[in-house]
Amino acid sequence: MNQHLHPDRLFPAAEPLRSISRELYDSITALPIISPHGHTDPSWFAKNQRFSDPSALFLTPDHYVLRLLRSRGLSYDDLGVPRKDGKPVADPQSAWRLLAANYHLFAGTPSRLWIDHSLQFAFGIETPLNSETADKIYQQIAARLGDADLLPLALLDRANVEVIATTEFALDPLTHHSTMLERGMIGRVRTTYRPDDVTDPSRPAIVENLHRFAALTGEDISSWAGLINAHRQRRQTFRQFGAVATDHGVPNAMTADLPMSEKQTLLDKILSGQHDAADAQLFRAQMLTEMAMLSVEDGMVMQIHAGSARNTDPLLFAERGADLGADIPTATDYGNGLRPLLGRFGNEPNLRLLMFVLDETTYARELAPMAGYWPSLMIGPPWWFHDSPQGIRRYLDQVVETAGFYNLAGFNDDTRALLSIPARHDVWRREVCGFLARWVAEHRLSKEAARDIAGHLSYQAAKDAYRIS
Repeated sequence: MNQHLHPDRLFPAAEPLRSISRELYDSITALPIISPHGHTDPSWFAKNQRFSDPSALFLTPDHYVLRLLRSRGLSYDDLGVPRKDGKPVADPQSAWRLLAANYHLFAGTPSRLWIDHSLQFAFGIETPLNSETADKIYQQIAARLGDADLLPLALLDRANVEVIATTEFALDPLTHHSTMLERGMIGRVRTTYRPDDVTDPSRPAIVENLHRFAALTGEDISSWAGLINAHRQRRQTFRQFGAVATDHGVPNAMTADLPMSEKQTLLDKILSGQHDAADAQLFRAQMLTEMAMLSVEDGMVMQIHAGSARNTDPLLFAERGADLGADIPTATDYGNGLRPLLGRFGNEPNLRLLMFVLDETTYARELAPMAGYWPSLMIGPPWWFHDSPQGIRRYLDQVVETAGFYNLAGFNDDTRALLSIPARHDVWRREVCGFLARWVAEHRLSKEAARDIAGHLSYQAAKDAYRIS
């Protein structure tokens, strides 16, 4: 068997911790998966068609994989990543061979865990991937992609996914979700409202986007009240397609609470296209507070994913677009950043705000104490670069003693790669069980309490945090 797929992988090496971990894990391994936040393609579920080739499944949509290969000098052309100008790139099998020849680079990374798990889970492949096995494994995968049990909806069944949420921007036509609504699929597959395309003035098309927003909603967005009404209306539309949450990808956690006259002046400047970086920051900050107000009204859970400098390679962005690996964590100040929003709405019982951060220094200093006080706040799971065995361990070590287990939002996989969903949830569950085993061995928790907490963090916490009934 592939060494990375040992049944006791990630459990503590020493006894009795390993036995306790295994016992806790066995008690929760059959629980369904709740995947309340991610970026899988909704067309997969609406069309339920076969994946085109192994590279489309494991390589080209996975920015974790692409970025590490690029760091060793490999070309995105040779990895088969499409270009905006339509110039040719490597065919899928050639790209796969390149991945296989460099697969050793992923030793120690969560990507290696996820890919190995996915190969075994979906295809029963335990042979290590390398240059010698590349073509054989490629053909094994390609020969099975049309099988009924490897279509997207069947994969959800095999992985025991009870609920999965995609993420769409405010201007998205929601075509695929409309198809799923007609077929009675909404509920298991849901959308999420991400308004960044009309709330972030650093986007080059912000003025055009705002006018499209007005046309889509029929609201006069030249007034602040009209702009907020447009969001109110659009959120209602998203809820018709199962949305229970909003998502806000922001460079920092700054919020604002401006008087109406200043809000209108700011909007006028944005619509004129004459805004600068400071105006863009202030508009984003105010819009986070406005989104909290709307969440108080409609009960949608608000997610803030803060602290990423996105698309930092201008050449890559110009050649191929966004979300291809050139994103870098930045320092984040949640304590001061959320103060205006919490001063206005932090005590509202209908507000639920989930905090995600790439700056791990904030776990114990800010996020845990804030979630341990404000009833409106919960801490999202380790995100992006820290969705890993070591990242999960650092997270639990730093947040639990101050925030407790029940102010955590459970786990979400935040992935674009469908097959990595069961892999990522399995890593989370194993690490939770390893963490709890140490507490049981130290007599800080009874085994019965640890089983309850393991089940909660693996399943019920996400349902509760996202208000999924």
